[in-house]
Amino acid sequence: MNRKKHSLLLVDDEATNLQLLRHTLQHEYRLIFAKDGKTALKMAQQEQPDLILLDIMMPDMSGYDLCEQLKNIQALRHVPIIFVTALSDSGDEEKGFALGAVDYITKPFNPAIVKARVRTHLSLVQAEEVLETRLQIVQCLGKAAEYRDNETGMHILRISHFARTIAKAIGFSDEQADELLHAAPMHDVGKIGIPDAILLKPGKLTAEEWEVMRQHPAIGARIIGEHKSSLLQLAATIALCHHEKWDGSGYPNGLAGEDIPLEARIVSLVDVFDALTSVRPYKKAWPIEEALEFIRDQSGSHFDPMLVDVFINCLPEILRIRDRWADKPE
Repeated sequence: MNRKKHSLLLVDDEATNLQLLRHTLQHEYRLIFAKDGKTALKMAQQEQPDLILLDIMMPDMSGYDLCEQLKNIQALRHVPIIFVTALSDSGDEEKGFALGAVDYITKPFNPAIVKARVRTHLSLVQAEEVLETRLQIVQCLGKAAEYRDNETGMHILRISHFARTIAKAIGFSDEQADELLHAAPMHDVGKIGIPDAILLKPGKLTAEEWEVMRQHPAIGARIIGEHKSSLLQLAATIALCHHEKWDGSGYPNGLAGEDIPLEARIVSLVDVFDALTSVRPYKKAWPIEEALEFIRDQSGSHFDPMLVDVFINCLPEILRIRDRWADKPE
């Protein structure tokens, strides 16, 4: 099966320049041409190109003006724009980048450089699409686990944002906190492997049933598997360790204290808080103060004392998140 060619919108008021670009790029890409900003704006909205090569010095509407307009259109704001222009002053480049362009090629251009720059920026777009797809798959698996447990998609949104808030408060970088945000939804994916008779039982579980239920962290880690991706590695770690307790009385491996991965300790805390304060088929929601009292009482036994203190300090933001993604009444 032939792979669909990427489409490029080439914008220049000089026919000669468009011809040069056509000869350089026509064998690898589907090309769309425009000789002025107004036409280019219309073509961009109609054709949704994968990348735009844009001249700056054009009559009526400059490349800068066109770039600004394109970035204000939701469907086009992520399309990479490369300026191809005779302007070579560093101030011109700075202006172009400030408006959202991703690269700057000066005329007369080298065809090999144009090809290389186009390939580079298209590959970056593809990498972002792969990451976005991976995140969507992670979220879908997280939701699948929640549906098996009579919980809601709002639950995984809340605990993900709770976890990110705590992570930022203890010094995680934006990138680290975002990775935790995206990994947290998979913490209970192992419940997919627990029989309905146990998972959905309205009453108290027997000792034998608890033994089965306690297998879900290890099942979750196996479902996620071993990967090079740091996101999936983190998701597997959280799935395996989010029922470990600070005093070593948790499961499946009886880890204690700082032997429990920090991210799993965070998810454990926010997961319990959200479970306590949410309605479930088998219980009413606890009032916030009662849930906080339980968490304080469990500091140093179930929960990392440092994280409990941080959680209490972050409570205003925690409650804002809780209100934003509240469960819809049935």
